[in-house]
Amino acid sequence: MPLYINRRERLIILLILLSSSLVAKADVEVGGLLLDNTVSRFGRDFYFQFSQLWRDIPNKSGINVQIIEQVVPRAGTKLTLIMNHQKIYITHMGRRNKPINERVEQAVLILIEAMAQSQYSQNNPDISNVEW
Repeated sequence: MPLYINRRERLIILLILLSSSLVAKADVEVGGLLLDNTVSRFGRDFYFQFSQLWRDIPNKSGINVQIIEQVVPRAGTKLTLIMNHQKIYITHMGRRNKPINERVEQAVLILIEAMAQSQYSQNNPDISNVEW
């Protein structure tokens, strides 16, 4: 009897194999990670345009970005951009089809600023956690 594995199970097996090979090789570094948690057409369009700009952002190693969409019945959708477990951008998109280019560009600019602030605060020895 042949063993059939569905797409999700294949993906889980591939991720396990990939993670075990990454653990074995300590010098492999994963770049920035962009996660898509959108459910509607508006969210998918936002994610697609955002991902096109995400590819061009330099120095994104150690940065995890997640786009979360919450559908609000009869009102549209709410998109939240999270960087390393911190909300950095929230926007509301109505039910009518409006261009989302400006919102995507604004989200990318806010993300770049948040990345710069996190890199600055981590690497700057002049800034201490205490006031002295």
